[in-house]
Amino acid sequence: MRTKILVTGGAGYIGSHAVVELHQAGYQPIIVDDFSNSQESAVAGIEAILDTRVPLYTIDCANEEALRGVFQAEPGIAGVIHFAAFKAVNESVQKPLAYYRNNLDSLLVLLAVMPEFGVESIVFSSSCTVYGVPDKLPVTEATPTKKATSPYGATKQMAEDILTDVAAAGGPRTILLRYFNPIGAHPSAKIGELPLGVPQNLVPFITQTAAGIREKLTVYGTDYDTPDGSCVRDYIYVVDLAKAHVVAVHRLLEKKAADKVETFNVGTGRGNTVLEVVRTFEEVSGQKLNVELGPRRAGDVPAIYADATKAESVLGFKTEGSLAEALASAWKWQQTLGK
Repeated sequence: MRTKILVTGGAGYIGSHAVVELHQAGYQPIIVDDFSNSQESAVAGIEAILDTRVPLYTIDCANEEALRGVFQAEPGIAGVIHFAAFKAVNESVQKPLAYYRNNLDSLLVLLAVMPEFGVESIVFSSSCTVYGVPDKLPVTEATPTKKATSPYGATKQMAEDILTDVAAAGGPRTILLRYFNPIGAHPSAKIGELPLGVPQNLVPFITQTAAGIREKLTVYGTDYDTPDGSCVRDYIYVVDLAKAHVVAVHRLLEKKAADKVETFNVGTGRGNTVLEVVRTFEEVSGQKLNVELGPRRAGDVPAIYADATKAESVLGFKTEGSLAEALASAWKWQQTLGK
């Protein structure tokens, strides 16, 4: 019998890749997703890769009665990976209430229901946005969290505080994974980043521009204090990021965690500018992009990248995919989508 892991937002970009890696590692993922920020085709892609059906519950995590019904229908859930959240920095500046309501309500309901069914482990999808604009780089897990630059970042800070307080009061053992910038797609090209409407993230905008769906790619900000003036980010291959969740789940279930709450940066430890990403994509794809240099965008941090030492030494996780490999997989995925 496979150990059941509930994956909220399991049809989303990172969630779908984590579901694949969980199953391939011997777990039984249970997907919960309301498809407000994802598409059902992702589930078909997951099942095509795994050649098996994966349990799916189409509910809103903030609906307590519906979420309780999932736990009742799937007895023996051993742990949870909580992805379900809105995640676009710029959109959160425009729609703060939607972000606070969705991102916090879903977590609060989940934490209320878990103990009813004896579920004592949770891996939380956090973000490097909790660091705000850091004083020095790279950021470690001990880097102070500063005022968030967006409502999205604020919801991640609040969620971390909620999880920490609940754990201290006897709640679930928790691992907070602070992601940097996931990019790319599964090597099968059956799942990948599938934004609804205009992409909010860099790489799908790049691939859609290359495919002719977008007229041009705008680079927001070219006067930052970085090597070429564009923002610096730590771009991690999404399959690597998905594997980090499997390692974290295993650590919790094996009761190897040193503390009730552990925090890990999940990144490559390297920073790349937006323009470097554009150039690398052009090299691996053979496509020349129509690039426009634009003004800075509200909520953007000038530069951030990880010190990934703790994830490697304590969690036993290290990234493998290169920037070029991740971008090549993203282009392969885009080509399967057509226009």
